Amino acid sequence: MSLINYMKREINCKLVYYGPGLGGKTTNLQFIYEQTNPDAKGQMISLATETERTLYFDFLALSLGEIRGFKTRFHLYTVPGQVFYDASRKVILKGVDGIIFVADSQVDRIDANLESFDNMKANLIEHGYSLEKVPHVIQYNKRDLPNTMPVGEMRELLNRENAPDFEANAKTGVGVFDTLKKAAKQVLTELKKGAS
Repeated sequence: MSLINYMKREINCKLVYYGPGLGGKTTNLQFIYEQTNPDAKGQMISLATETERTLYFDFLALSLGEIRGFKTRFHLYTVPGQVFYDASRKVILKGVDGIIFVADSQVDRIDANLESFDNMKANLIEHGYSLEKVPHVIQYNKRDLPNTMPVGEMRELLNRENAPDFEANAKTGVGVFDTLKKAAKQVLTELKKGAS
């Protein structure tokens, strides 16, 4: 649910990166942060454990143009990948405008992908949303590794809604901005529908 600040003439949208632990959610945000003009981004806030895994969330605000004289700001969050932080995942999903599901392409991670995907759908339902109605994009990350599952097979398992999807390598940035731009465009399209 986008927040509109009439005083600042600003629309704030929430994009959440969801997926299994160590799948590349934080790496996506780090790459975006490093490559974005300082004037277009806020501070990146990261809460991590001593093992560098995201414990709660990463947060990054980006300015992405205007709609009818209102600046749009996207707040990018990641959820913790570990299942035992489900309460945090639920809190972060509250008020979501769009989702980027970051799947780990390694063959031995498919069960973790499916568990995380099912968990995301269940948490959305708990907030009164359905995946079919929330703008979302699927990213097949770590495509550079030798033990990856074919994209067609991943698509059959994770993209039954036929959402836009991208192959990626978040460490080098391949597919990172394509994924973000598509998700942001979907959210803005929904906002424009609501404004007309």
